[in-house]
Amino acid sequence: MQGAAATRVQEFMQLFVDNLTNIDFSYLDSHSGLLGGTWLAHAVLGGRLDNQGMVCDFGIVKSSLREWLNREIDHRLAVPVRAANLSLEESAQSISLTWRFGLHRQLRCLCPRQAIALVDSEQITADSVSAWSIEQLRNQFPDTVAKLDLRFTEETIPGPSYRYSHGLKKHAGNCQRIAHGHRSRIEIWENGEPAPELELQWAQSWQDIYIGSREDLIGEVEKEHVACYHFAYSAQQGAFELIIPKQCCYLIDTDSTVELIASHIAETLKQQQPTSSFRVKAFEGIGKGAIAER
Repeated sequence: MQGAAATRVQEFMQLFVDNLTNIDFSYLDSHSGLLGGTWLAHAVLGGRLDNQGMVCDFGIVKSSLREWLNREIDHRLAVPVRAANLSLEESAQSISLTWRFGLHRQLRCLCPRQAIALVDSEQITADSVSAWSIEQLRNQFPDTVAKLDLRFTEETIPGPSYRYSHGLKKHAGNCQRIAHGHRSRIEIWENGEPAPELELQWAQSWQDIYIGSREDLIGEVEKEHVACYHFAYSAQQGAFELIIPKQCCYLIDTDSTVELIASHIAETLKQQQPTSSFRVKAFEGIGKGAIAER
């Protein structure tokens, strides 16, 4: 019995946690500039069994890994620090960056250090962020854990969806960061019937968009002969600024909470078709959002 127990303790096993958490963030892309994203995180931990017959307690895995992902990536702007088209200045308190993308376009961002995830890669992909995260997490688990695999996937969305970035200066938490985002579904009903054509129109027009509040727009500037909007505000975490091409933006008259986004879409549809009634279900990432009716 003692020999069997010793063999069992030394046995190498793998522990998995699917759909551990989801992260909503934005990232810099060499073609489109600023993209919003929502990724599901899945983890596999390999190692020998301890005297409880475990590789690692599920509670430790969930709390430690989820907490790290929420702190270091969620609601941040992910920046590939080895990209050739990045210029970055960093201090103890803030980061200023310029990102060149597409054809003669650029964006500039100034924000508190905690609003940026500096990823050691040439581009932001699920694989590059996974490798970077694993490197940062090496010492987060008990000695019994010899290997960590972290995988990011996107939600399977059967209908239209769009990616957007925004900032909510009045938010008490991390939503105040000027460049964080989501990948979101949209569902629309006209006169009680599904309206897939309207869903597709909004998804296409808001694909890879920055939704900006007119209240935060402090001016228009030109960068390399491209017209840009200049957004800026101060929030609890500090001062935020974003200069981004106008063609990448959609302006609204309110803040860009998901409640006000749903309301804006419903109101716009009602103005376009006064004799119809509309119901808009706007998602903010996975499994949450707001419903507006007109």
